[in-house]
Amino acid sequence: MDRWSNRVGNFFHSRGLGAGETFAIFMLNEPAYLAVFLGLSKLGMTTAMLNHNLRSKSLLHCFNVSGAKNLVVGKDEVLRSAILEILPELQQQGVTVWVMGDQVQENGLLPLVDEIEAASNAPIPEELRSGIRMTDIIAYIYTSGTTGLPKAAKVSYGRMVYASMFLVLCGVTEDDVVYTALPLYHSAALCIGLAGAIETGCTWVLRQKFSASRFWDDCRKYNVTVVQYIGELLRYLCAQPKRADDKDNQVWAAVGNGLRPEIWTEFQERFNVKDIMEFYAATEGNVGFVNVLQKFGAVGYASPLMRKLRPCNFVKYDVATGEPIRDENGWCIETKPGENGLVIAPITKKTFFDGYAGKKALSDKKVLRDVFKKGDGYFNSGDVLFMDTEYFVYFVDRLGDTFRWKGENVATTEVSQVLSEYEPIQEANVYGVKIPGYDGRAGMASIIVRPDQSLDLPALYEHVTQYLPSYAVPRFLRLGQAIDVTGTFKQKKVDAVEEGFDPQQVIDPLYLMDGSGKTYRPLDLDLYQRIIKGEVTVN
Repeated sequence: MDRWSNRVGNFFHSRGLGAGETFAIFMLNEPAYLAVFLGLSKLGMTTAMLNHNLRSKSLLHCFNVSGAKNLVVGKDEVLRSAILEILPELQQQGVTVWVMGDQVQENGLLPLVDEIEAASNAPIPEELRSGIRMTDIIAYIYTSGTTGLPKAAKVSYGRMVYASMFLVLCGVTEDDVVYTALPLYHSAALCIGLAGAIETGCTWVLRQKFSASRFWDDCRKYNVTVVQYIGELLRYLCAQPKRADDKDNQVWAAVGNGLRPEIWTEFQERFNVKDIMEFYAATEGNVGFVNVLQKFGAVGYASPLMRKLRPCNFVKYDVATGEPIRDENGWCIETKPGENGLVIAPITKKTFFDGYAGKKALSDKKVLRDVFKKGDGYFNSGDVLFMDTEYFVYFVDRLGDTFRWKGENVATTEVSQVLSEYEPIQEANVYGVKIPGYDGRAGMASIIVRPDQSLDLPALYEHVTQYLPSYAVPRFLRLGQAIDVTGTFKQKKVDAVEEGFDPQQVIDPLYLMDGSGKTYRPLDLDLYQRIIKGEVTVN
């Protein structure tokens, strides 16, 4: 890989490219992706890691935000077709498009494989990157676009170095084999996986795309000892039919974030995985935790000493606006252990915030000013966490995912968890929808029923009313075939929220909670219109 990436760097250096320039990558997980990224980094260039699921205007937007003038496309025909769709706009901007193939027919696409193979594999001269500092940007990694068009988060060399130490912190050594089935355009695979493999010297197994049915076969084949996960990946594994060889593996740890408590124990017991290294972090954030102490359900530990070493604060917030609540003097109010709080962290040379590419306003929106004293600046994570009296920290919800109904705050994560504990439900996506004439938003759950089971609506009603506060019980249900997720398994909610409970926009079966009948009843166009007119009350 070192020699391969040298050839990449030497070739593009011969084309006049170097430090300070940006180069975009649009590829699936494959070894060539790593060679291109490392080769360009050796020149001191910045790489924009484009999400390979993007198309049309979203793809063009992400490319333009990076400011790149060169783009390399993977050999996959689907990716090439996606680029051909926006090629006229790229050519109009003077962008050079390279393809990882040796024969390219389309006008304007340049073949790259033969060029790289013919280049020198000699080490890249250090003076070509001698001006690079830890604060310079090595990559742009895009937010998942769950709340609109993705933003390009700046990843500095310093942040990459921090991330490379994560596997060390989890106890990974050169003797381990780490398995990654997450996309390289995401920080978990690139910053923790690739950088961590380089730092620890472990063996790294990279799969092109996650497969629940082949996951454990891969682990057995390659003697995997540590697996990476994110979002719902472990839920998908637990949803697979049980097999006699489920415990037949060498995996001692799973490293990742977004694991729901109801899956935690099931995954460990079923697949005999000793350690769950759950963590909390954001690509662009300056605050993070990791559960090295193995506390069930926690994302980490934030004792006063730990917060001296890595400062962060938990403050009171207004769920309706997402903004911190301030006292009579205008300062933010810290929560006490045992309370939910919005997580913020001071922006300093040690806890830096690189921000986003593009308009300065994008970065400014994530910064809180005059928090505890005049002139200070804090990164606003937008996430609500709970710290117990022993200083263990638990993820509660993302502020945009919390909504208000009947004067109470509803955490979508809590509702999703309770729904998922009902056996027939495979997955649930919870959000709030507006009803004319009502304050706040009513809870709606988009659910997927397991293929081998059927949904008993009265039984579901009994389950949610038993385990949820009355205000948190979903007023609407939407029965779908699949829940739309990002490439990193985060549930998309924007479109679902906009569609609401309108049968004219939603093709899936809809249901309304029926308190008197203790069930959910079908919601058709007539019932919808009566709700809108106020003839039917949603309690």
